[in-house]
Amino acid sequence: MYDNLKRVLIGKPLKNEESDGQRYGILWGLPILASDAISSVAYAGQEMLLVMLPVAGALAYDQLSLVSGAIIVLLLILTLSYRQTIEHYPNGGGAYIVAKDNLGTKAGVTAGAALCIDYILTVAVSISSGVEQITSAFTVLKPYTVIICIAMVLFLMIGNLRGIREASKLFGLPAYAFMIALLLLLIFGFAKIKGGYVAPEPTIKSLGEPITLILLLRAFSSGCTALTGVEAVSNAVPNFKSPSVKYAKTVLLLLSIIILVLFGGTSVLANMYHVVPGERAMLVLIAEQVFGHGFMYYYVTITTFIILIMAANTAYSGFPLLLAVMAKEGFVPRQLSMKGDRLSYSNGILFLSAVASGLIILFKANVTSLIGLYAIGVFISFTLSQAGMLRRWLKTRGKNWVPKAIVNGLGALATTLAVIIIAFTKFHQGAWVVIVLIPILIVLMFRVKRHYENIRKQLKVSQKTLDRADINNKVYTNRVIVPLSSVNKSSIRALKYGKTISPNVTAFCVATDEESAAKVQEKYNELGTPIPLIIKYNPYRKVVEPLLEFIESAEYEYKKGDIITVILPQFVVKRWWQRLLHNQTGRYVERKLLKHKHIVVAVMPLQLND
Repeated sequence: MYDNLKRVLIGKPLKNEESDGQRYGILWGLPILASDAISSVAYAGQEMLLVMLPVAGALAYDQLSLVSGAIIVLLLILTLSYRQTIEHYPNGGGAYIVAKDNLGTKAGVTAGAALCIDYILTVAVSISSGVEQITSAFTVLKPYTVIICIAMVLFLMIGNLRGIREASKLFGLPAYAFMIALLLLLIFGFAKIKGGYVAPEPTIKSLGEPITLILLLRAFSSGCTALTGVEAVSNAVPNFKSPSVKYAKTVLLLLSIIILVLFGGTSVLANMYHVVPGERAMLVLIAEQVFGHGFMYYYVTITTFIILIMAANTAYSGFPLLLAVMAKEGFVPRQLSMKGDRLSYSNGILFLSAVASGLIILFKANVTSLIGLYAIGVFISFTLSQAGMLRRWLKTRGKNWVPKAIVNGLGALATTLAVIIIAFTKFHQGAWVVIVLIPILIVLMFRVKRHYENIRKQLKVSQKTLDRADINNKVYTNRVIVPLSSVNKSSIRALKYGKTISPNVTAFCVATDEESAAKVQEKYNELGTPIPLIIKYNPYRKVVEPLLEFIESAEYEYKKGDIITVILPQFVVKRWWQRLLHNQTGRYVERKLLKHKHIVVAVMPLQLND
């Protein structure tokens, strides 16, 4: 049943040779990798207003365009910088690889840890914000916000498990639909103001205080969420068709132009229409004034909801690929570098979905609460990436290295200032969690690396190991033990198999009372086999401990160097739900025995019918 359900949801497996056909070009690469940055238009301006309006009232509108302009300048610097990263690091990994190659392993792992946190938060924030947009228009859905969010995570997870190509087509069209919606909103919005429309005066409960530098910095840190997702293109260069570098650089350029128009335009509209976000989202309020409650109002609302959900897909494109790169170098579990049936990094996709869902439940899908954790991780990775590229130019130089170094130097300086501002202004809103979490994640990653290094050293075959091996002359003496709780077809089959691999076979039973011991002995005698049966009484219902005590006892005559093969009889039921009706003692025994070097565990299955 599981296999059939899997085939329906994610499709048939793909061969390794089909990987080239799974990559995307500019047409589908743009919406997939740009959706996070594009979707930020829906909440970045809103979050800036939520910071300034309660303090400064109507004065906040005049400053919105100013703060948005500063963010757009930072976007242009990052665009130029990441185009250089794409050109010189075409194998993906983005900030992690750049920082590791140029600033050292610790800097690389720091960038990787920061990006991992950012990608997880991208999913949580984007989906929570998307659902907020739709519940703003359809308030009856508000009590089901968290449930809708989790359903959206599952939808994205399944779509990405189907593979890169199908995910790009499935999630690409909504991004284009959103771009069209906002372009129409900008055109009609400006035209309506030019035609003489006067926006109603906003009713704002504020302190009436003047605009201060601290207030502007707080608004700037909230608006910086518009830049998350810019690094995704550099992380996902291997997902592009050949020439991948050219396509990736084109997509990054188009992304920046789109953000410039949409983010800048909506910030100006918010100023002109004096919208007051709070219970309802900013874009929904602007659309209501521009279009009324006609078709275009619902078109903007629905496409905004969809793009915010799809924005999380940028994380699904970048996060598994980043983890795969780090897994190959041993900093995260190796399973995360394995591709699934559809040639996507399925373990990374599942991990991302699980952690993001946990965050949504923990914060009850509250965008303002989650936004406090957001942005600082990605700006740390921005800073390390820019500093790494600057170090590269100063070290290697080469053609046109001076202007390249200036670009990356400006990028490093600007993003460093942004990190400081975000950490300072959002510290009490939750940024402290990320500041604490990143070092913890770095320590865990280095522990994983050390674990893999220790295993590699212990398993490495040296000349001394080869000299001592002498496989042809030194053969292990194999002794077999078959644990059984009763005499049945399964245990008899295990005893027969034991005779094929060793002449020294012993049946072993742990009894908890004399009655059950006598019953097993009686049934065993009926077999008429010369294989001895050892029965040990244990009033504490232990299974493994009596077996180990028997092996080490003089009664068994075990000699050092002998190998003990323990054959576990096990029947296999046909239906998944039937497994729930039987205990898992065999697996427990197996785990315990595998801790001993001289014991080999084999499972003898007996398949049963319904």
